[in-house]
Amino acid sequence: MNYTRKRERLGDILINRGIISQEQLASALDEQKKRGLFLGETLVELGYVTQKKLNQVLCEHLNIDFVDIRITEPNDEVFNLLEESIMRKYTLIPFDYSDNNAGSIKVAMADPMNILAQDDINIVTGMQVEPYLANGRDIKSYLDKRFGKRQAQNIVEMYKREQGYTEESNDEDRARKEEIQNAPIVQLVNSIIEQAVRQRASDIHIEPFDNMIRVRYRIDGSLVEAITYDKALMQAITARVKIMSDMDISEKRKPQDGRTTVKVDNREYDIRVSNLPTIYGEKIVMRLAAKETFKRDTKELGLSDRDLVKFRNILKNPNGIILVTGPTGSGKSTTLYTALCDLNRDDVNIITVEDPVEANIDGINQVQVNVKANLTFASVLRSILRQDPDIIMIGEIRDSETAQIAVRASITGHLVVSTLHTNSTGSSISRLVDMGVEPYLLADSLAGIVAQRLIKRLCSCKKEVEATDDEKRKLGAPPERELKIYKPCGCKLCNQTGYYGRIGIYEIMQITPAIKKLISKNADASEINEQAIREGMSTLKKSAASYVMEGITSIDEMMRISYEIEE
Repeated sequence: MNYTRKRERLGDILINRGIISQEQLASALDEQKKRGLFLGETLVELGYVTQKKLNQVLCEHLNIDFVDIRITEPNDEVFNLLEESIMRKYTLIPFDYSDNNAGSIKVAMADPMNILAQDDINIVTGMQVEPYLANGRDIKSYLDKRFGKRQAQNIVEMYKREQGYTEESNDEDRARKEEIQNAPIVQLVNSIIEQAVRQRASDIHIEPFDNMIRVRYRIDGSLVEAITYDKALMQAITARVKIMSDMDISEKRKPQDGRTTVKVDNREYDIRVSNLPTIYGEKIVMRLAAKETFKRDTKELGLSDRDLVKFRNILKNPNGIILVTGPTGSGKSTTLYTALCDLNRDDVNIITVEDPVEANIDGINQVQVNVKANLTFASVLRSILRQDPDIIMIGEIRDSETAQIAVRASITGHLVVSTLHTNSTGSSISRLVDMGVEPYLLADSLAGIVAQRLIKRLCSCKKEVEATDDEKRKLGAPPERELKIYKPCGCKLCNQTGYYGRIGIYEIMQITPAIKKLISKNADASEINEQAIREGMSTLKKSAASYVMEGITSIDEMMRISYEIEE
């Protein structure tokens, strides 16, 4: 491998190749100082270059190869040549002996231009470094998995020594607030959150049982056990999480909600925390959301070109109600916040009422519901109408009073965006009528409805098969058509699940004059859906079927979504 040790700045390399401009580099360098990231990571975060293009340029310039550490299992003998502290300090992993040089080792590095790191490895191991480029996030995730349990056990032992723990100790005595602020427990909770983020988890479940604590992560919609801890730590973990999320540490009998913000790998995450008393202690669930997730461009939602045009047309309405519907965890909040970011301009007054506020957005006035202070959705909405708003966002329409105020606000010249827990676009109209909204008012106020789900993407290990006659029937394809589809397999990258990541499917109903007539006549959901389909609406099932035929997801995932809709 012809690797040169000459250090050239990444920014200069990218400018010389015409990939970024001088202005973009200056902007990225300013942002890098604030965030403390590698320059490459900052450029990717700002959208100036894709990770794939950045990797390609660096590999070509340095004459080195890229290694995907998610699917490469390091040689244990080589991996153990370095201490964890060095690997974490420089964000690297030694993974094999060199093919060409007996005195060299292959090292996956987030920054292969770091000469100091290579010199340190040479001093510690007595071997030369053959650098490979790898994604820093993947390296950190691998190190978490490799050292996570050992690190957690060390923290547990340290905590027990500090507390003088014995099996006969009184649980309540160990829950004193001053004990909880011990560094070991702070480290342990931080470690749980960091590992969840690096494994792409959307939720963390910390569950107490009779003789242990179980920690599970929800990854791509499914819960996966991450680690178990000694039951002695439950009181301490619970109290630490309560302190972080501004809950009442002394209240152990009632459910509580809170929120906090943490930084992992110099990226900010909003965390919604819920705790629930169970027979063995308080169960904690933390929902994770990266702040930039809620600040996407509408193009990044995964909408088809046709649906993207429809979605943007709906957002152009100066007044009316726009609803985003679907079950919990279907990505409604992301769609809603993306729409708000799209509408957020200096000449527009946007006010939200949420329970809870999921992410802070610059330039938008956000109000948190507080039942104890009589700040309900309905009471806040009445006050908002006196604040000269152009756009009102309601976190969720839960009751008749909120629904009727939303309708009145939209008819009086405001744009109202909100969510509703229903299965499809047509059933959302029936739900609002059931809440007491008059059909003629609803017909007048509705601008558009977006129903959505998240389905799992097939991993790259997927296997191509010929679709059976039954599968063709489910996909709406003629029996005589030759149709190849893909089935999940399982590999190291997807943790043997066959799936990696998720993608949204959408059903977008624009409220046309014909649909308005049906709503005002109080037509049922099926009639309204049939009219929308005649006018070109693609149903959730049809959207999922197109992803199956494109090889993005499996027919099993499509049937799971179809079952949810029919339910």
